[in-house]
Amino acid sequence: MSAMRSQNRPMFWRIVRRLLTADRSRLFVILLALGAGAAVTAALLNVKVDANRRLTTEFRSFGANIVVAPRDASGATNQTLDQSLLQRIPSTVNSQQVSILPVLYIAADASASGSQTFSRVIVAGKTGDFRAEITGHAKDKSTAYVISTSINKPECWIGVRVSERLHIKPVSVLTLRDGDRSEDCRVDDVRSTGGPEDDQVTVHLDFAQRLAAAPEKISVVQISAPGTPSAIDNYINDLAHRLPDADVRPLRQFTEAEAKIYSRISGLLTATVAVVLILTTLCVMAAMTNVAMERKNDVGLMKAIGGATRRVLRLFLAEAAVLGLIGGVLGAAAGILLSMALGKAVFGVAAQPRLIVYPISVTLTILVAVAGAYPLRRLASIRPASVFRGEA
Repeated sequence: MSAMRSQNRPMFWRIVRRLLTADRSRLFVILLALGAGAAVTAALLNVKVDANRRLTTEFRSFGANIVVAPRDASGATNQTLDQSLLQRIPSTVNSQQVSILPVLYIAADASASGSQTFSRVIVAGKTGDFRAEITGHAKDKSTAYVISTSINKPECWIGVRVSERLHIKPVSVLTLRDGDRSEDCRVDDVRSTGGPEDDQVTVHLDFAQRLAAAPEKISVVQISAPGTPSAIDNYINDLAHRLPDADVRPLRQFTEAEAKIYSRISGLLTATVAVVLILTTLCVMAAMTNVAMERKNDVGLMKAIGGATRRVLRLFLAEAAVLGLIGGVLGAAAGILLSMALGKAVFGVAAQPRLIVYPISVTLTILVAVAGAYPLRRLASIRPASVFRGEA
C-alpha cells in the first residue's frame, strides 16, 4: 500500500501542475486577488504590531510614566530617598529596557560669577547625559553647544527664564549657594521646553548632593517603563512590593491615553483585515465557481477511470492551497514594504518589518484560498454517466 502511495504522489502533483497551467488568464486573476489581499493584510498587521512599539516610544518621549517618591507621612517637604534603592528597581519589563532617572531637587541661590545679585532657583541633580534624560526629551527646543573652553568647572544647563533673570549665557560660570555651601558650574546650554525645566538649573547628581550636603540621597526616581498598559501595571505592582518604604505613583494620564489610542488603532486595523480577507475570499470563490463549471468533464473522466471523489477533491484543494501559497508569499512581501510607507505617513517614521507578520499573512492567504475553493465541492456530486451523455 505504501509503495502504491509513493507511486501515486508524483502523478498527483503532475496533475496539480497541469491544473494550474490549464487556464493562465484565470490563474492570473486568482493570484492577483490573493496577492492583493495578502499585501493589504501584511501591511495592516505589520503596522498594528509596530504601532504598539511606536506609541510606547512616542509617549515615553513626553516623560516618565512612573514616579518613586518618599512616603510623606509627616507632611515634611524635605524628605529624601536613599540612593541604594536604585539597586532594587528592575531594569527590564518583558525583556525591554526600563529608563531609570534618579533626581535630587534642592532650592538654591544662583548668580553669575562675580555678581552679587542672587536669584532663588530650583536645582535638579540628575545622572548621566542630560540630552538622554527621559523628562522633556521630545519637547526640548534648546540648542546644543559644542563646548571649547578653558573653564574647568562641572557642566550645567539652565532654563530660559533663569537665563533671563540672571542675564547669563553659554559659556559662563554660574554660582550656586545653599546656606554656607557654594559650588560653581559651567553653563553649557540654555533650554526652552515650555515646562518646569525653564525655571531650573540642571546639574549632575553628585554636584547637587555636594551642594545640599546630602550624599547618596535623592528626591524622586523617574521611571519610563515600555510595554502595554497591563505589562506596566504588573511592573508597578512588582515595584511597590520591592520598595515598601517608598511611594510608587503611576502617571495614569500617560498609560490610560496610550491604552485608549492603541486599542482604537488595533481594533480598526483588525476590522479592516477581516473585511479584506472576506472580500478576497468572495473574489476567489467567484473565480472558483467558473472553474467548477468548466471542469465537469475532467471530473467525470477521473471518476470513470476509478478516481475516488475524495482524491478528486484533494486535487482541487491542493491547487487552491498552492495558489494561496504563491499569492501569500508574493503579496506578504509587498505588504511589508507597503507598511513601511504607511508607518512613515502615520508616525513620521517607517514601520520596522516584523518577521512574525510574514508567516501569519501567508497562512491566512492559504486559508482564504482553500475557503474560496468551496464551490469545487459541487464536483463531488457529478456522475460520469451524466457527463458522457452531456447531461451535466
